[in-house]
Amino acid sequence: MNTFITENFLLQTEIAKLLYSKYAKELPIIDYHNHLSPQQIAEDKQFENITQVWLDGDHYKWRAMRAYGIDEKYITGNASDKEKFLKWAEVVPYTMRNPLFHWTHLELKRYFGINELLSPKTAEAIWSKTAECLMWKSHTANGLLKMMNVESLCTTDDPTDSLEYHNVIQQNKDCVKTYPTFRPDKAFAVENIEVYKDYLKKLEAVSKVSIETYSDLIDALQKRVDYFHETGGRLSDHGFEQLYHFDNAEFDIESLFKKIKSNQKLNEAEVQFFKAETMIHLGKMYHAKGWVQQLHLGAIRNNNKRLLDTLGPDTGFDSIGDFSQARALSGFLNTLDSSNQLAKTVVYNLNPSDNEVFATMVGNFNDGTIKGKMQFGSAWWFLDQKDGMEKQLNTLSNQGLLSCFVGMLTDSRSFLSFPRHEYFRRILCNLIGNDVANGELPNDEEHLGKIVSDICYYNAKQYFNFK
Repeated sequence: MNTFITENFLLQTEIAKLLYSKYAKELPIIDYHNHLSPQQIAEDKQFENITQVWLDGDHYKWRAMRAYGIDEKYITGNASDKEKFLKWAEVVPYTMRNPLFHWTHLELKRYFGINELLSPKTAEAIWSKTAECLMWKSHTANGLLKMMNVESLCTTDDPTDSLEYHNVIQQNKDCVKTYPTFRPDKAFAVENIEVYKDYLKKLEAVSKVSIETYSDLIDALQKRVDYFHETGGRLSDHGFEQLYHFDNAEFDIESLFKKIKSNQKLNEAEVQFFKAETMIHLGKMYHAKGWVQQLHLGAIRNNNKRLLDTLGPDTGFDSIGDFSQARALSGFLNTLDSSNQLAKTVVYNLNPSDNEVFATMVGNFNDGTIKGKMQFGSAWWFLDQKDGMEKQLNTLSNQGLLSCFVGMLTDSRSFLSFPRHEYFRRILCNLIGNDVANGELPNDEEHLGKIVSDICYYNAKQYFNFK
């Protein structure tokens, strides 16, 4: 039996139990960054089995399976869905102390009422039980979201996306409120000229702008920002190893764009300047719209070139990078702030050694105009586990105001990931409860409860202000 996920799982003190049960547990979820499919939400997809909703696209699980020696056939290969699930069941008992062990059993318990530990002994019964549940209306894409009390969520969308499924969702009151997030990473990807020029053609088609100059590119991106805004979008997102900043205009941006159009490869400094200049233009657009801009910094992607060539990107071969972050992040934020065009900003750090760097940097640009304007974002990706969450919460507490934090998100491609909010809420309440037990915080239930509920829900509700 799954006896370790009890009512008081992760809650070590009486005050922690009280804070969680009374002030956190029942609150709705605002998941402001994930990678769910708008099409599956719009069509209210009915998944055929647990592999489709749980293992497909989940590179966390894929990495664990490879580490255990599972053949790729059973991970991203042509094995049947059931064979893939049974192989995952072999691995789960050996994921102890990896967050996958907690997540796996939280998800089985919350969505399917399964209390048994997943293992080869229980796998057949769990396969059958979940398959039965997934036939029910309560376990469609929207049903799974509503089961976890998801009030609203934000997907991650390229500027060239038609947002057709977002439009369908907005017309269907049975769908969970879903908003697009503007993710223009491909608009910066000038390292590969051929691929980039193909992307420009797509951007031309959707924006109805002939992109012959850099000014045209900015005009096209502005039109797409306008369209995302009309479709309910209120956030942007960017994934960089690091930002770049130049104190002086070392290159003529129009000349760089001409080189791109004439198939001339940019050198490293020119690529960095192009990215820096374009980010400033976009940052000003976001501020004008009242958006929140998100910066995910620090991942080094596609490390395994052999398997990248075989399986493609986003298949589990990314890791934490060790990039210089502070100077360019300061320059980017300061450039926008100097003209009072710095949007609300959430900065996510992937290297824990940079936690204090990020937390203190964002604090430089709070100006008293908006509560929590600058956010040191939640523990991200490889740090999205108990130790990483505690470190992020402690760093934010030490260097800023934890009480202004906008809380957790899933950053996931799976509809079964929303118990991660519960996981975070329990960790938060336990952290505060331990401080009370240690005599480091007053045992003021009402005030502590308000802080907890604000972090879990109300701060995000106010900060993002979805319509």
